[in-house]
Amino acid sequence: MTKKLSKKSIAAKVLALLAERYPHPATHLAHKTPWELLAATMLAAQCTDERVNRVTPALFARWPDPAAMARAAPEEVEVYVRSTGFFRNKARNMVGAAQRIMEQYGGEVPKRMEALISLPGVARKTANVVLFGAYGINEGIAVDTHVGRISYRLGLTAAQDPVRAERDLAALFPRAEWGNLNHRLVWFGRQMCMARNPSCNLCEMAGFCPKNGVKQAGAN
Repeated sequence: MTKKLSKKSIAAKVLALLAERYPHPATHLAHKTPWELLAATMLAAQCTDERVNRVTPALFARWPDPAAMARAAPEEVEVYVRSTGFFRNKARNMVGAAQRIMEQYGGEVPKRMEALISLPGVARKTANVVLFGAYGINEGIAVDTHVGRISYRLGLTAAQDPVRAERDLAALFPRAEWGNLNHRLVWFGRQMCMARNPSCNLCEMAGFCPKNGVKQAGAN
């Protein structure tokens, strides 16, 4: 009888296999500054990175920093971000975030979780992406749809709520790996462990993955 692995053991295997598969993890969102990463991550909600990357060059050329965006009319920003979906909320939140950055943080995207989540439209997931991607700070694990889905399938968390799932994952993985873990799981979710028809028969984790919630696992 095969011995059931503990969550800690599964996490260690996942970490090693993902590092082997993706030795150089990074975000797919094109950016040059903390502000650009923040804006791009806000736009990426319910939108693909590819779509965001098509939108942001013109957006950043028009409003390159918080100072410029803070003076923008949300209606004008909407024209630039319409194709990303939920464009009215996104435009309003970007302008509001820029204004708060100018008023409260001297024009610099803050480096603290509490400050970031005080910005309009910024929750823990976005804040974690910005803290690690812009400043190299591992404050938490950004749990998006890919991270949440894969973590559940692997049995690392039973939580559907991203904040609870983040807490579960943070207890299993070394803090120094949190940011890169997010990138690697996102890539893995796009290429192997898709929402529909995951490639279980090609997956290096198939031998220990409980495949929670997967129907017809290994069909592809």
